[in-house]
Amino acid sequence: MAADPARITARILIETESVLFRPEDPFELTSGRTSPVYIDCRRLISFPRARAKLMDMGAELIEEAIGFESIDIVAGGETAGIPFAAWIADRLMLPMAYVRKKPKGFGRGSRIEGQMISGDRVLLVEDLTTDGGSKISFVEGIRDAGGECAHTFVIFHYGIFPKGIAELESNGIKLHALATWWDVVECAEEEGYFNADALAAVREFLNDPHSWQEAHPAKAK
Repeated sequence: MAADPARITARILIETESVLFRPEDPFELTSGRTSPVYIDCRRLISFPRARAKLMDMGAELIEEAIGFESIDIVAGGETAGIPFAAWIADRLMLPMAYVRKKPKGFGRGSRIEGQMISGDRVLLVEDLTTDGGSKISFVEGIRDAGGECAHTFVIFHYGIFPKGIAELESNGIKLHALATWWDVVECAEEEGYFNADALAAVREFLNDPHSWQEAHPAKAK
């Protein structure tokens, strides 16, 4: 890829206002962690030119990292991964399915929607990942259905929880992502997206997320 996909991805996330900053009222992530910053990749579905560029870069990354004939089907994780999986599958000229978070509880009771044949080599697609926990659950659903899943692709990876990556790898899963928080912060600093105080707060979190979370616990519900 001639241009830097990480920088382009970071710029798109900033331009589409998918980067949110709220240190005084931290976001609570799906994993239960707290964060002063949040990436809302769901917003990207509303920006056709931006999302097309991201999907083009994603397809190229997948082909370079995994291969041209090494995937049989693309599966999206419910729900945010579904549109991105559809667009990636279209570019790779592959069938598409999606994986439920849990069995739907009626009918076939399957976690897989769409046709997945036993032995299919599956690429799991989601919008982003923090520590990889949800990816393992989705991969388990794919494997329980007879699919083989060794790769997952996301637009954005937090890039600050190495234990999560180690856990993915221990489960035989390789993560592929277009950009991390470090790419977004670098772009934001160069383009003045954050003021100095905000940038310092973001870096404090990224450099030691565990200490930041201990000092800013999730609010009781």
